[in-house]
Amino acid sequence: MTNHLIPDTPDVTEHALALAGVPGVLWTPASASAEAPAPLLLLGHPGGLDAIRQRLAARARQAAAAGFASAAIELPGSGSRPRLPHVDAARADLQRAVRAGEPLTDDVVDRLVLPLVELAVPEWRSALDELLARPEIGEAAAYSGGVLAIGVRLALVEPRIAAVVLFAGSAIPKATYVDARRLTKPVLALLQWDDENNERQAALNLFDTIGSSEKTLHANTGGHTGTPAFEGVDVNHFLLRHLA
Repeated sequence: MTNHLIPDTPDVTEHALALAGVPGVLWTPASASAEAPAPLLLLGHPGGLDAIRQRLAARARQAAAAGFASAAIELPGSGSRPRLPHVDAARADLQRAVRAGEPLTDDVVDRLVLPLVELAVPEWRSALDELLARPEIGEAAAYSGGVLAIGVRLALVEPRIAAVVLFAGSAIPKATYVDARRLTKPVLALLQWDDENNERQAALNLFDTIGSSEKTLHANTGGHTGTPAFEGVDVNHFLLRHLA
């Protein structure tokens, strides 16, 4: 495990470590200690850690401002992990459809997303076992980010997750609508209205399907990676209500 301070952020320490044998990163605020453990955010993301590490660190810094620790692990088949040929083939089919302006079929979406859900959710749960055993991490946890189908399934099956922030920017299998209907935990969904990679109506349909009595949707203009920085403040307010 290697630790270092995030540049220009002396109150947040970044720890590179393996969680359940999977490459991962833990960010802890200076306020976190055995006497005052920090609530934990599991930062969902779409792939390898190296490619998205700066964006994850920025999210972790915003979370640390509210006293949260944050953690991320590498998705199966991404980054330094062994490739998943069947998922890569489905991704290639999806990219061909997008370039051709063709609608995505359920078959392509299922082949791309469902294997990641089945592999990643147990890994996240095992990582959570290790993270919550650390003295500086408290018992309260939440999921924040994508892949949307992973976040929905993890929030549904993991009792230690008290709330979920969903980044509505990924393909949605039909099975995720079934999971969402059973999800009753508080949900905040962030939607980029002009997302060039994903269908807006599918995200709206999923939000409508979620069974939670407390669910909120924030929609902002802009493309796939254009979520405004101020949403981090609103995410913190939402999580403080349920984790603090």
